[in-house]
Amino acid sequence: MRALKRTIATLCILLLLLPFTNVANAASTKDTLHSAEEQLEQNQQTILQKEKEQQAVHEEVKSIQENLQILENDISQNQQSLAQVEGKIDEIQQIIEQKKEEIVLLQDKVYAREDIMQKRLVALQHSDHTSIVIETLVNSESLGNFFERVGAVATLLNADQNILDEQEADLKQIEEDKKEIDRQEQLLISQQAEIEEKKAKLEENFSKRNAALVAMQDKYTKIANEIDLAEQDKNNIQSQIKTIQTQIQKEEAAAKARAVELAKAKKAKEQAKVVQTVSAPPSTAKKPSASSSGQASTSKSGKELYVAATAYSHEDTQSDLTYLGYNIKKNPNMKLIAVDPGVIPLGSKVWVEGYGVAIAGDTGGAIIGHKIDVLMPNSAKARQWGRKTVKIIILD
Repeated sequence: MRALKRTIATLCILLLLLPFTNVANAASTKDTLHSAEEQLEQNQQTILQKEKEQQAVHEEVKSIQENLQILENDISQNQQSLAQVEGKIDEIQQIIEQKKEEIVLLQDKVYAREDIMQKRLVALQHSDHTSIVIETLVNSESLGNFFERVGAVATLLNADQNILDEQEADLKQIEEDKKEIDRQEQLLISQQAEIEEKKAKLEENFSKRNAALVAMQDKYTKIANEIDLAEQDKNNIQSQIKTIQTQIQKEEAAAKARAVELAKAKKAKEQAKVVQTVSAPPSTAKKPSASSSGQASTSKSGKELYVAATAYSHEDTQSDLTYLGYNIKKNPNMKLIAVDPGVIPLGSKVWVEGYGVAIAGDTGGAIIGHKIDVLMPNSAKARQWGRKTVKIIILD
């Protein structure tokens, strides 16, 4: 009988420990899943933000492409204008060369006339011009010959005059052609300056276009790489979530199996109690008292909740006084929790699974909704507590 009692006690202890182990494992796995889901949501927001930035870059690239098209048109116009100026320069150079050739020809004609005129002048110097004319007319043999000689003299005199007129006209033309060459050379200098300016502007436009394209390409590539990295993180997180979900399913299946075993053990326990009651003498039977029953001593009455519980200490706070004025530095071992007053009234007594009965005496910026922060003596104990999902009962 004593061995039977020992076996029943061992089963009871195991049955009591199993639910707590299951709850702790399930809470830890669910916390991990929740953390992964939050990380996935943040990652998704990052991807959406990067996609918006990428779309903005698309729009900016589109605008730059429109500006580049305008720039290309300007470049094309500059190139056409450049070609026109170069054509004008060629024309001017041809005019200059032509004028130079004409001047050479005129100079040759003038040079030839100068020889003829020099000989005529020498002849005139040796005999008086008027005497030659009179002598020519007087020596005529007949009246007809006289008129012939008059015509010949007139022809000679007109020829001399024509030579002089042509010489004067050619010299004048030479001077005008030289002036025209000077004017065309000045125009040529002006056109060359204009073409240099157009070339400089063309190079500047090319540089602006290339710089804009390189900047946009770099920016677009950077955002595309960031999106790729975010997508990789997303895939990793999704894979992690699937792994956690599979683990939860396994734990739930194991919990169901343990529940079946628990039911069988409970049934065996009840059967053992029946056997014990039947076999035990009436004088040895004892009525269980409230003080000897662990279940009775830990029973609580009040509103039950499940909350996410973290921990803190006076070493982690800027002020040693809680919201209700408790000095947690002077009383580091007191049982106190920080709560959301909308969920748990301040000043109320609360039983916390794994912690005990505590006073709701503090609040916190991160304590919102079904969350609590339990007070620990120091930071090390707070870190040891970690994050748990626990059952609480609001006692008053």
